[in-house]
Amino acid sequence: MEMITKTSEQEILNHLQQRLSPKRYHHSLCVAERAIFLAHRYGADESRARFCGLTHDICKNLPEKEQLRLIEAQGISLEREVLASPQLWHAIAGSCYIRDAYGITDMEILNAVRYHTTGRAEMSLLEEVIYLADLTSSDRNYPDVEYTRTLADRSLREAMLYSLKYILSSLLKEGRPLCRDSTEAYNFYCQAPKEDEKRPISADANAGEAWKA
Repeated sequence: MEMITKTSEQEILNHLQQRLSPKRYHHSLCVAERAIFLAHRYGADESRARFCGLTHDICKNLPEKEQLRLIEAQGISLEREVLASPQLWHAIAGSCYIRDAYGITDMEILNAVRYHTTGRAEMSLLEEVIYLADLTSSDRNYPDVEYTRTLADRSLREAMLYSLKYILSSLLKEGRPLCRDSTEAYNFYCQAPKEDEKRPISADANAGEAWKA
């Protein structure tokens, strides 16, 4: 991970063990492994995928007030639906944390961590890999996980659309709010090309603005 951060992988693993519960630490290792697999399958950078997989939940076990403090310190404004959904905060706080703690300036990495819970329209290849690696890692056992894994191995677009349908329908059944990023992601993937494009990894001209939104 020398090209991503000056912090060694062993130091990052030590940080994760200190900050996360054993179950969450194990999940992070599983997501990193799955992220490498999907990155190799679709042509994303495997080192960046592993880093994002390891750190995507780095703030998951942080108290909610501390998560909000990290977010507010970066000048990020949360929309009403996100404020009403504390389960989403750790992803945004995590992107803030890795920016400060590990000196991450790569906006695609920051966005992959930030949007791994909600998704968004026009996600980069790395963002899709991390979103789906989190949902289909080997430790996951929710209904339909095997089907979702099969879809992810076959088509990122199909897996993204199916996953968003599944998550949004669950939120609706529970009477919970839908955030704008997720609904826009669903609309985007409904209209996305049916065949995945193995897109080159490049900086998104609007990535910085997306991270700060």
